[in-house]
Amino acid sequence: MATQIHPLLGPVAPWVEANPVLGTVVVLFAVLLVGEALHRIARLYVLRFLKLLTARTQTQWDDAVLVAGLPNRLVWSVPLLVWYYGVLIVPGVPEWASVVAQRVVLALMVVILVRTVDAALSAVNTIYGGLPRARERPIKGFLQVANVVSHLAGLILVIAILMGRSPVIFLSGLGALTAVLLLVFRDTLLSLVAGIQITTNDLLRVGDRIEMPEFGADGEVADIALNSVTISNWDNTLTVIPTHKFLEHSFRNWRGMEESGGRRIKRSFHLDQSTVRFLTREEIARLSRWKLLGEYMAAKRTEIGDDLGVDAPDTEAGVRGERRLTNLGTLRAYIVRYLQSHPALHDGMTLLVRHLAPTAEGLPVEIYVFTSDTRWVQHEDVQADIFDHVLAIVPEFGLRVYQRSSDAPSG
Repeated sequence: MATQIHPLLGPVAPWVEANPVLGTVVVLFAVLLVGEALHRIARLYVLRFLKLLTARTQTQWDDAVLVAGLPNRLVWSVPLLVWYYGVLIVPGVPEWASVVAQRVVLALMVVILVRTVDAALSAVNTIYGGLPRARERPIKGFLQVANVVSHLAGLILVIAILMGRSPVIFLSGLGALTAVLLLVFRDTLLSLVAGIQITTNDLLRVGDRIEMPEFGADGEVADIALNSVTISNWDNTLTVIPTHKFLEHSFRNWRGMEESGGRRIKRSFHLDQSTVRFLTREEIARLSRWKLLGEYMAAKRTEIGDDLGVDAPDTEAGVRGERRLTNLGTLRAYIVRYLQSHPALHDGMTLLVRHLAPTAEGLPVEIYVFTSDTRWVQHEDVQADIFDHVLAIVPEFGLRVYQRSSDAPSG
């Protein structure tokens, strides 16, 4: 039986007919060589041209596409196309062998297509991540879903191509595997639903500071993916939490505090209750000269009368039911005015100095204010500055801070 020669081999047809086995090998080798040569040309010249062109543009999307490797994966389609059609011109190849070769090459083309889609989705995520709204509405989870779908579709197409069957047959058979798929992809499906709810309700953003004690997480959200959320803790460790756990467990998000513009200071110091007493006239005269207490003392003089103090810190006036200024009340008034004049505190939020219930460790005096700088380090600096001043000023009022191990003589 004479070997059929493809019209493209017209110039060498006589030689191929005279040497059928060698002709088959040579033509097959030539087809493979042409495909590889075109592949190398595309990689060396086309890709290099694209890199130079990208470097000269001001846009960022083309850089993201190049970094994701989309052109690198796409150039693999060049030799596959050559081999897919080239196998038809190889003489002496049985029909079944040509069909198998074309199926294999076509399956590889599907794999390349899936890998290209993967690179395109990665580029889209990078481009979208550079937009301001990316922190509020991350789409990485949705892109990962699309990536999973593309891989599943690619797998079905590859199997269908290799077996020579219609993909519809395999798709119809998936109905029977639904229960198995639900078991295998249970966490993925739960995380997908959770990711949609988190994004829709704006519960979580990249960069949010959160606390989730059940998982030992306390830090900033570093990444929100389809199956997991990565938390960068303050001790530089990473906590990876399944996405659906954020709907099953409670967590604290500090974003509201940052957006409000004020960060709370809620801390108390304890006073030795035995040092609480009435002020003497000398102390009142001295404290009235203080800038922060001048108006307060004048108002109290008008309210109570000129005779504000006692000659000695006794309690007779209190026993007689007379109103007198105490060192504790005056200290509280001083702290309030000191906080009101502090430049680092938020003047539009709660400012409170109050007594808490007495304890065996003394009388707690709580300072409840908000700093105007929500950054952690700056917030702690302001808090330390306030309590440094308060603890240093307490003895000026004849009071003493309680300390269990203090060697100071008892009052």
